[in-house]
This record gives sequence, C-alpha cells and structure tokens, in this order.
Amino acid sequence: MKSYKFPVVIELDEDGYYIGIVPDLKGCHTQARTLVQLEKRLKEAIALCLGAERKTFHQNKFVGLHQVELTA
Repeated sequence: MKSYKFPVVIELDEDGYYIGIVPDLKGCHTQARTLVQLEKRLKEAIALCLGAERKTFHQNKFVGLHQVELTA
C-alpha cells in the first residue's frame, strides 16, 4: 500500500469551525468543530478523493505558509 503526505490548509471560520483544504486534490475539503475531529475527517476525505482520482496526480512539496495582511 502506498503512503502519501499531503499539505493541508486549515482555517477557522466565523462560526468556530475548522476548515481543512487539500490543495493537491481538487475539491478535497472538510470541516469540523475540533482539530482532532478535523484530522479524522481529512483522512476520510483524502481517501475518498484518492479513490475518485483514478489517475496519476502530482504531489507538491510543502514549503511554508504565510498570511498577508492588507489595509485597503
């Protein structure tokens, strides 16, 4: 069985939900109330997306994350 490592972007919305987005897999995202629950749901979402992908995909290498603030 092949092992994968995916970078995930996690944001906190205004209602207190954590949103997890997997940029390497188009449309692969989920949400949860806690980070522990989010990790479980992310693994489930990634497994489903991998099953749907049925083709080879490119895995990007995680470099870092930066938040940009702009006052307009």
